Amino acid sequence: MRQAFALHEGERRMGREIPSWRIIVEQKITELSRFKQFLRPEDRVVFDDLLTQCKLYAAGGGVFASPVKEMSLLFWMIFAQHKRLVELEKRLNETLA
Repeated sequence: MRQAFALHEGERRMGREIPSWRIIVEQKITELSRFKQFLRPEDRVVFDDLLTQCKLYAAGGGVFASPVKEMSLLFWMIFAQHKRLVELEKRLNETLA
């Protein structure tokens, strides 16, 4: 059963209680982007790429059963990095063969 939630003082609306995963990803990326200002320029590019990985896998994040929203972000960051590593190993093996 859906419950109403307050949008503004005294205003009620029926709908989702939990925001979609894509909205959560955007919110968390916005929060993490504040950290970027403290990075060196060359590290900012890497940091942006890391956050982009979360967006690429946002559709799968909604099924990750964890009450800690950051766990899904971290999982997809690690997954994307592992995928890149596997692809690089494959290319290296093909080059050496």
